[in-house]
Amino acid sequence: MMTSSTLAIGTSAGTLTVTAGTALFMGALAMYTLLHHRQVFAWLQRIRHKDQTNAELDKPDQWLSDLYKAQCGLTQKPCRAEDFEDIAQTTNMIKGVVDHAGIIGPDLTKVIERVEEYLAAALPEPGPALEMSSPEHRAQLIKAMKQENARIELARAVVAAQHHITLLRRG
Repeated sequence: MMTSSTLAIGTSAGTLTVTAGTALFMGALAMYTLLHHRQVFAWLQRIRHKDQTNAELDKPDQWLSDLYKAQCGLTQKPCRAEDFEDIAQTTNMIKGVVDHAGIIGPDLTKVIERVEEYLAAALPEPGPALEMSSPEHRAQLIKAMKQENARIELARAVVAAQHHITLLRRG
């Protein structure tokens, strides 16, 4: 015989077991949901940070591309100071952001140093003399070879900086 008081308050063993099992299941489900939401939030933060980093790298990467293109146009060509206008302008833009460039700052600084070496190797303006002596001609050739070597070092520094930017973008 069952008593009416046990049924009225719902304390039978079956009801209590089902209630406890349901409570444990709901607690486990809530914990799993919480952990999943934390992972999703962390993933979103990483993506947002990566997007911000990529946006910060866009301008320096474009300037390095412009610099590489400009110096490629001067390959194996003895140049005077006026031939370096595009290179000097692009370098000035890079100089403006190098202090705020973060992790690629050292790469940009190296590029700036290489550009300055390249610009310093500009051939002097031709003098009024129409003929050049053999020693003067030899000195001009040596200066032109040094200029080409400086251009090659600049190209290496630009490619290394671009490679570093590519690695940073991949994360």
